[in-house]
Amino acid sequence: MREFPWTILRGFFMGAADVVPGVSGGTIALVLGIYERLIASIRAGSLALGRLLRLDMSGAITWLRRVEWTFIVPLLGGILLAIVALAGILEDQLLERPIQLAALFLGFVAGSVVVAWQMLRTRDIVRMVILAGTALAVFVLLGLRGGTTEETVGQLGEVGILAFFVAGAVAICAMILPGISGSFILVILGMYGPVLAVVNDRDFAMAAVFALGAVVGLALFSQFLYWALNHHHDTVIAALIGLMLGSTRVLWPWPFGVNTTELGTPDEAVLQAIGFAVVGFAAVIGLSLLAKRVDRKVSDPAATSAD
Repeated sequence: MREFPWTILRGFFMGAADVVPGVSGGTIALVLGIYERLIASIRAGSLALGRLLRLDMSGAITWLRRVEWTFIVPLLGGILLAIVALAGILEDQLLERPIQLAALFLGFVAGSVVVAWQMLRTRDIVRMVILAGTALAVFVLLGLRGGTTEETVGQLGEVGILAFFVAGAVAICAMILPGISGSFILVILGMYGPVLAVVNDRDFAMAAVFALGAVVGLALFSQFLYWALNHHHDTVIAALIGLMLGSTRVLWPWPFGVNTTELGTPDEAVLQAIGFAVVGFAAVIGLSLLAKRVDRKVSDPAATSAD
């Protein structure tokens, strides 16, 4: 129970990140030291679902017991709370102060890269090549779309059921990967506008198809990610750092903040942008240190009180 309020707060931070195009809740999970724990529980849940579909009730119950429910439930609660509470506020601020907010998010990612770098146990040439290659590939791919401006939000016209299913499966994978948001992946796929329309029109049938795709995508991808983290930890972390570095393209403040992946020269609010970036960087480093301290308190209260 000591961990319960802190887990809700972690979820709140993750949800706040997922609301913003270009920022990933997976990044926050990595910074807060819960990423591998989260993937492990998602994997256990997906294996339980697989057993259930095969009518293997005994196997399903076994895997459901391996889900860390006292961790997952408050985490999801915090995520939903953030989305409900902050979606409107952040949307308004992104329109009114795009440069300042983009700079803040850029600082978040810069701090996250520092935290993730400390997780690398082996920093050899192979890991550095993977890191650099991933960063370059993401940077270039993000440039294929101009961003969530009026020209791109409309995107695909008539969209079939399969497109919603695939979009859900792919976008959810991005949401648990540090460095790139699911909403921006929808922009790249040309599905941002159609998915937004489904939400606004309360089209529950298409929303269910999208959600089903998300469940399937998460179930399959979590298996691979869990295996990769356990067998190739440093390679995965290097790739995740590359993802975060490459994603800075969409977070570059000029022009128009996160509304475009175009790269411009700093021409307005430069000092404010620098200040916001520094605040974002310091916040992530401080949050990481706080998370480590809280984890020590939860795991060994006696040792912490003796400090």
